[in-house]
Amino acid sequence: MNETPTMRLHGPLFATSAMRGVFCDRAQLQAMLDVEAALARAGARAGVIPAAAAAAIESKCSAPVYDVDSIAAEAASAGNLAIPLVKALTAQVAAADEAAARFVHWGATSQDVIDTGLVLQLRAALDLLDADAERLADSLAALADAHRATAMAGRTWMQQALPVTLGLKAAGWLDSLTRDRTRLRCLRKNLLVLQLGGATGTLAAFEGRGLSMAGELARDLGLALSDLPWHAQRDRLAECATTLGLLVGSLGKIARDLSLLSQTEIGEMNEPAEPGRGGSSTMPQKRNPVACAVALAAAIRVPPLVATMLAAMVQEQERGLGGWHAEWETLPQILLLTSGSLSQLSHALASPEVHLETIARNLGATRGLNLAGTVAAALTALFGRKAAHQIVAEACRKALDEERPLRDVLAGLPELRGHITSSELDAFFEPARHLGEANALIDRALASHREASIDSSLPNEARDER
Repeated sequence: MNETPTMRLHGPLFATSAMRGVFCDRAQLQAMLDVEAALARAGARAGVIPAAAAAAIESKCSAPVYDVDSIAAEAASAGNLAIPLVKALTAQVAAADEAAARFVHWGATSQDVIDTGLVLQLRAALDLLDADAERLADSLAALADAHRATAMAGRTWMQQALPVTLGLKAAGWLDSLTRDRTRLRCLRKNLLVLQLGGATGTLAAFEGRGLSMAGELARDLGLALSDLPWHAQRDRLAECATTLGLLVGSLGKIARDLSLLSQTEIGEMNEPAEPGRGGSSTMPQKRNPVACAVALAAAIRVPPLVATMLAAMVQEQERGLGGWHAEWETLPQILLLTSGSLSQLSHALASPEVHLETIARNLGATRGLNLAGTVAAALTALFGRKAAHQIVAEACRKALDEERPLRDVLAGLPELRGHITSSELDAFFEPARHLGEANALIDRALASHREASIDSSLPNEARDER
């Protein structure tokens, strides 16, 4: 479809130009025409239609030849795009070769052409998503490795807790994205499949050569051949929607974290500063996190669209009524929103601003209270769990009331004298001593990322073998 005025205004913000190109009107018509051309070629090879007719049909399968508005208007009455498109294609072929025109769309049904055309678009769309996902994953891996020793406040329930590292936080983002990339690769096997069944899925119109015809068409289009036509079994497209829904959710988690870290009161990370990006119409100082806004908007909008695709799976008998139609705009919208989220975050995290001094200052903002749990654990060996907890709890209250560092309060407690040295007390409040296995966990995430990158570089056949 040609973009509506709203899509022209908002399209560049919420979806990449490349993905909008995949799902524009001309691209959709061309995908369907590519199926018609391949159907004619396969029919000639299978002996179903004359070779001369196939050549005549193929010569007219170019989208610019056709009037998009006219086809759209006729589709409103016909019920789908294939009917007016096949009518227009037949007229084009007849004008050049009347005998060949009778073989246009031979043996297929509208859904065969629409579904297979969509699969061709989805293949191109997945290629775009794979490339952006790899770029984002590489950026996250670099961030995780570069900041594996950058201690920062861990936060649970929006409150400071034990320290983590910025590298571990980035590794967590990377870890979920690695699983999403694996799901995208696995999706291809079930999704990139030919649809050819004819009127009721029996291939009856091909008079005994239906399976041969389907095999020829699948090879021509570079698609897999399913055991049966899937006119009313919509799990393939629903799997695509749910896989993308998970990806968008993972991206939303990254965006939520990054936007919180960029708040004025926290100020630990920012999206890169660029002229004209993230400004305010009234406040010159503002640096709004645009990439985060797009990713979070997608994370809000995509789940209901996924629900629509799941609801549309319940289709009647051999060919569905309404459920099939509900997919047409829904799945492309999911792809468009996913592309915008992925592209925006990929750009923002390629060169994020990391404010090390602010990270260190925030880590010390509680004056050591965020380490109270580890101090209590260390004192348990001396006083027992209950007594140690009470000692530290009282010290925390005093530190809050007097606005003093917890370390200084503990140093003045009579019950600790002779049990804990000053150097031992200092060690309790060294954030680096409380990072656990953060380095090892980062290494594991990086290893999985490298494995995923190797898999993504392999041909589809080699991936299946792995």
